[in-house]
Amino acid sequence: MAFTLLALLALPLCLIAIAIKLSSRGPVLYWSERVGQHNRLFNMPKFRSMRTDTPAVATHLLTNPDQYLTPIGPFLRKTSLDEVPQLWSILTGHMSFVGPRPALFNQDDLIALRTERGVDALVPGLTGWAQINGRDELSIADKVRFDEEYVHRQSLRLDMHILWRTFTQVWRREGIAH
Repeated sequence: MAFTLLALLALPLCLIAIAIKLSSRGPVLYWSERVGQHNRLFNMPKFRSMRTDTPAVATHLLTNPDQYLTPIGPFLRKTSLDEVPQLWSILTGHMSFVGPRPALFNQDDLIALRTERGVDALVPGLTGWAQINGRDELSIADKVRFDEEYVHRQSLRLDMHILWRTFTQVWRREGIAH
């Protein structure tokens, strides 16, 4: 499915890449070191929505995240188009369509809570139970609570529900703080 989506989205992805290149200096993709299944590190691609001099921390930890956005960064983030290159991580097996969002390598508090609750056993996802229940608006403790709930309720039916709700929330641009 990830390969099919990449093929169908090839033209829009190329247009986004050109827009990024024309509007700011630096690479089109930002490769972020993330924590995967069993806390193994992997590199996850995103379309670059922030300047190249942005500190490598979670966006909510930046004093003024807006100052680091590229000219088309707000659009990419609000539409979640910055996330589309993560289909590559699904193809390589580091991610799945549904699961807990992969933590940044330096989000020690999130990683520790997920490990304590057994969430680290899951393959991280492009979207997840926490994302459709608050996304950027959730505290770390609440995210982990939803992730743990997903561990116990995981099913194809729930995954389909999560994918549908993700699509509708992205379409309506709900729950995006940064």
